[in-house]
Amino acid sequence: MELRARTLWLRTEPLHAVIYFDEQCRGMGRALGLKGFWMGYFAARTAPMGPVGPSLATAVLAVFAPGMVERALPAAWSTVTPEEITDTRARRAAAALRSIVPGIDDHAAKLSAPLAAMVEDAPALARPLFTANRACSRRDDPVEQLWQLTTCLREFRGDAHAAALADHGLDGCEALVLAAATGRVPQDGIRLDRGWSEEEWAAAVDRLRSRGLLDAETQATAHGHEERARIEDTTDRLATRLLQPLPDREADALLAALEGPAQRVVDAKVLPFPNPIGLPRPF
Repeated sequence: MELRARTLWLRTEPLHAVIYFDEQCRGMGRALGLKGFWMGYFAARTAPMGPVGPSLATAVLAVFAPGMVERALPAAWSTVTPEEITDTRARRAAAALRSIVPGIDDHAAKLSAPLAAMVEDAPALARPLFTANRACSRRDDPVEQLWQLTTCLREFRGDAHAAALADHGLDGCEALVLAAATGRVPQDGIRLDRGWSEEEWAAAVDRLRSRGLLDAETQATAHGHEERARIEDTTDRLATRLLQPLPDREADALLAALEGPAQRVVDAKVLPFPNPIGLPRPF
């Protein structure tokens, strides 16, 4: 089942991720009057939870520097409401998928029922981003609905991953340093991309080195690679709960049906590889 959970992520994350990488989606924040991509990102990502402040947003997003979040929230809420940006992101993501994936409306008709079954059955406890997204998962447009359902699954796994990082004793900056050192995210630019200062990054490196996770050249040690693999295994195990309402045959059919749309997004080169969200090539 854990292998199915990983495959589910690999085949739904590309559909969700158009919201970060497709050009018409990347311009959403400015179109709404916000100051650039990152203010739009933080507002859109947290909007299902309501007009949250920076402390809560930093906690649930896990790997962003507090100061970076504080530059966007709560200022964004003086320009846009959570409801407005939640609707806008779904519309733009659906438009992106329609431009990238031929027949996406037909795919949506086949995929939405099993995806909705997982979303409706999944537990809310200790899963704040998932639970907030589930509350806005019913949409009239079928492709918007498909995108929102994949977003629910994505945030369920994201909540699980944040819990796994905490359980393994990593803070947000340390998690990124270890991810970069093990090749999960690109080393170049990830520090700035998530808002950490050189001093904060260097201090995280020192802490991980003292735990034997990094060597003198800031490369992951064998222990570091093993620890990162354990974190991923924990995330897969916690995300497996999503598949519980589907019999194995239905789960396998769903994964097979997701392959084509996900492949189209990957083939369209909307997502870079490697990428800052840590998605490996699924095909």
